Amino acid sequence: MELILWRHAEAEDGIPDSARELTDKGREQADLVAAWLKPRLPKNTRIIVSPTQRTQQTASALEKDFETVREIGPGVSPKAVLKAAGWPDAKGAVLVVGHQPTLGEVAALLMSGDSAQWTIRKGAIWWFAQKKGNHNLGELLLQAVVSPDTLQAGDR
Repeated sequence: MELILWRHAEAEDGIPDSARELTDKGREQADLVAAWLKPRLPKNTRIIVSPTQRTQQTASALEKDFETVREIGPGVSPKAVLKAAGWPDAKGAVLVVGHQPTLGEVAALLMSGDSAQWTIRKGAIWWFAQKKGNHNLGELLLQAVVSPDTLQAGDR
């Protein structure tokens, strides 16, 4: 299984929180990361997205169908995100478009086995893979960390 965590891009301040939209910079961040992801996403990747406006707009930059999943909205636990994604037993790849601090907590839990406050930058992805290793034990790989700050318009 592959699990790709994508934090929503930069959003405006405002109330209600769920209606906050991407800023112009946020739309650019989402477009840059989507352009990087499109040719790399495995075929039939399941895309699950928080119901907030900013995550929906971030995911829309991919121009692919996605599911809105309330269980990955703001304030949920890292375990709720992993359960919604089917980690580590689902087949194929799952892209989760969600929020900080939860996505950082998911990354910490996967990599260290402990809950911690790790930061995933706005618009960035962390791409994990669970592979069968020796004796059928799972092996976790961090395959990529990509931030919109590191991408240029020509990086596709």
